[in-house]
Amino acid sequence: MALVNEHFLKLSDNYLFADVAKKVNAYRVSHPNAHVISLGIGDVTQPLCPAVIEAMHRAVDDLAVKQSFHGYGPEHGYDFLREAILKNDFAPRGIHLDPSEIFINDGAKSDTGNIQEIVRWDNSVAVTDPVYPVYIDSNAMIGRAGTFANGRWSNVTYLPCTAENDFVPALPDHRVDMIYLCYPNNPTGTVLSKAELKKWVNYALANDAIIFYDAAYEAYIQDKSIPHSIYEIRGARKCAIEFHSYSKTAGFTGVRCGYTVIPRDLKAVTTDGRQQVELNHLWERRQCTKFNGASYISQRAAEAIYTPDGKAQTRATIDYYMGNARLMTDALRAMGFSVYGGENAPYLWVRTPEGQESWRFFELMLYGASVVCTPGVGFGPSGEGYFRLTAFGDRDSCEEAMQRLRQWMG
Repeated sequence: MALVNEHFLKLSDNYLFADVAKKVNAYRVSHPNAHVISLGIGDVTQPLCPAVIEAMHRAVDDLAVKQSFHGYGPEHGYDFLREAILKNDFAPRGIHLDPSEIFINDGAKSDTGNIQEIVRWDNSVAVTDPVYPVYIDSNAMIGRAGTFANGRWSNVTYLPCTAENDFVPALPDHRVDMIYLCYPNNPTGTVLSKAELKKWVNYALANDAIIFYDAAYEAYIQDKSIPHSIYEIRGARKCAIEFHSYSKTAGFTGVRCGYTVIPRDLKAVTTDGRQQVELNHLWERRQCTKFNGASYISQRAAEAIYTPDGKAQTRATIDYYMGNARLMTDALRAMGFSVYGGENAPYLWVRTPEGQESWRFFELMLYGASVVCTPGVGFGPSGEGYFRLTAFGDRDSCEEAMQRLRQWMG
């Protein structure tokens, strides 16, 4: 009989958001007349902008004509999108990249979960805590995280981010090989200054470490002093891989498109120390084997985001969600909650009242107000005593949810 990968058996039975969905479904069954408002799952609600829709229609028409039909595309993405990314996302910030350093994907979740394949299974890992679950779970699946007990993985270095340290993680007090950073942060909605990010780049360079930098929410940054890319920091090309997504930037959660940047300057060493290997080359080889590329239609849709109309329409949608964030922040603070984030990101990170446990407060809010949050402890041990809300709902739903919470909180 074939042997199972027993590292999978170390994982919890369900992904965090599956657990949330299971509890919400149980509530719906027992309260069939309740109108549940979900502010827990980070899915978008506003439709795709007109420029994107028009581009998708044109792409479909291309596929209907032999002369413009497209079959398999390049695994790394079409040049028209890679060039648009370089011209619009990086050149204006003084960042110089080559098209060969851009890899188009079917959403950042795929690459943030798969990127760890190109480095050894026994590399050490550090994560900010709380953290997006995919980072840890994907490393656990290969055996890199160790064993799970008392809410922690034995081989993971946790970098606490709480109100007590202003959500700024301290550098590890020992050497690690791989570091996951996400800014603007999911789930806390907080950001790192350029000076703080430089500390991480310097640490990685000094310790021959790799930073996996998730910039999925950079389009939501309002403060002009906050970096949008780790490559704004000198030296980052030699130590960082960066992930971008159109899911929250342009509502592509169902369309599926994003990209990963792997500079050619970034190298890792073989176990005997004799050879330095470009990770760009390894990722390209991996993608050619395991990925057939994002669809032509989704890439044409992404290209349209960078047109003048696309930029304006996308910004309007982002402003709409950030308006929700301000509305909820003001309402929650008026109720006495301590609220963090929500200024440069579409997430609010909120302390539970009177130190209640996260899952307990989740259930109280669900059964008391029919409003869904995400328990903070689901993102890691430092998330205990917090809950996350997203600003991706409809304005009317956000307003009604706040009104319900006012009544429930008295």
